[in-house]
Amino acid sequence: MEDRIITYGGQAVIEGVMMRGQKAFAIAMRAPDGKVVVHTEKLAEVYRSKITKIPFLRGVILLWDALGLGMRALTLSANTQTGEDEKLEGPALYLTLGLSLTIGIGLFFLLPAGIGGWVEHALAQTTSALWIGNLLEGVLRLLLLVGYIWAIGFMPDIKRVFMYHGAEHKTINAYEAGAELTPENVAKYPIEHPRCGTAFLLTLVLLSILVFTALGPLPILWRLATRILFIPILAGIAVEYIRWTANNLGSPIVQWMIKPNLALQHLTTRTPDLAMLEVAIESFQSMRKAEAEIVT
Repeated sequence: MEDRIITYGGQAVIEGVMMRGQKAFAIAMRAPDGKVVVHTEKLAEVYRSKITKIPFLRGVILLWDALGLGMRALTLSANTQTGEDEKLEGPALYLTLGLSLTIGIGLFFLLPAGIGGWVEHALAQTTSALWIGNLLEGVLRLLLLVGYIWAIGFMPDIKRVFMYHGAEHKTINAYEAGAELTPENVAKYPIEHPRCGTAFLLTLVLLSILVFTALGPLPILWRLATRILFIPILAGIAVEYIRWTANNLGSPIVQWMIKPNLALQHLTTRTPDLAMLEVAIESFQSMRKAEAEIVT
């Protein structure tokens, strides 16, 4: 059961689900003709290297690779829906990923930092205002994150992605409970999961509020620079926090600590139908089969 708790994760994609294990990943997609198409692949060596044993550093490196893996999954799924055979990999993949991260950092980190710095300047750096700018920055960052997720949830395509996200969670929860993986059985399990990427995002934002507030007032250029330079550090801490909570779910204190993360998942998940659960189950079982066939 311990392996079940710490090993498996997933991600919703366009009309499909990606499941990642220790050695392989699988993407199951619903094609336009209604059939379930599956793509399996061996994971990069970094997932089995010694770096996965180094706390904090492993989080940053594996997170970057996982982001690239997610982009590839989205591309494969989109190509299946359109019938195209274009590949997004290598430099093109990481250029797209880098551009996406740049936009995300600008919106969720630099914009709130700039507004917070402006407020500090407007209040003339009075003693009572020394921390107000940083606190305001953190609150704005949190509101932007929640507001963005809430807003995109009204888009029909994103709503379906969130339904597949729910199917992914239910499938992993059913597996970890030792249940038979059928759509009818899986449908009975919770839609929240403590290892969800949504939990990572919320943890990262809350950590940024604490750390950046503790830094105190800074000149605007240093303020913006620290917001960028501290992202890998905060990401490493957030990953370790998620790992720690996932490994200690039996503790009442941990159960209380993860409540905000689980609550936010109600914005990024929707109740899936049985056809979506079928896709998620196929993805999970294909990943398990691929892992069994890999000799280490």
